[in-house]
Amino acid sequence: MSDNLIKAEERMLKAIENLESNLKTIRTGRASSQILERVQVDYYGSMMPINQLSSIQVVEGTQLVVKPYDRSIIKSVGHAIQAANLGLNPQVEADVIRILVPQLTQERREQLAKDAQKYGEEAKVAIRNIRRDANDATKKNKELTEDDRKAELEDSQKLTDDYIKQVEQIVNEKKKEKTTKVVRNSTYMYRELANLCEKRKKYSRNMP
Repeated sequence: MSDNLIKAEERMLKAIENLESNLKTIRTGRASSQILERVQVDYYGSMMPINQLSSIQVVEGTQLVVKPYDRSIIKSVGHAIQAANLGLNPQVEADVIRILVPQLTQERREQLAKDAQKYGEEAKVAIRNIRRDANDATKKNKELTEDDRKAELEDSQKLTDDYIKQVEQIVNEKKKEKTTKVVRNSTYMYRELANLCEKRKKYSRNMP
């Protein structure tokens, strides 16, 4: 695989990583600290991730307990969780915030599927844009013969098809998600892709 396609695959892998990150923020019927991963809190004029300002614990699989390190910002943390539009109702107490994670309603399941589909489409667009950039570089490379150029463009399409397929698989599993098992499966797929990408780079470096 050419250096051009190796770089393209690295960027596609980042698109998969970003997809995984987005999907983790979609609330399912189980409590998980990842639900709050993208909550931003106004900390004395600066927006900061909630996990940098608070400890987040899961209690009995149905409740999140958020404890800000600075008690004075507890209301700001509660407002940030409310404003994140996660379908959660934080209960602010003296020094902690308790969040009961309700079971998914049919309406919420349908919204989950729509959100997952949206993130999947964004990942596909990103991957296709990466293919376009790689193809432009291939076409402009005057050192390639016509046959080499054609072969590289075909490899670019195969690489794109592989990553689009992975996106679809990850999104479909998220839609069916009822337990944390699927999260582990999709994370496993990402690791497999990362390992494959690394192997391709090493193989290319060793090519004469």
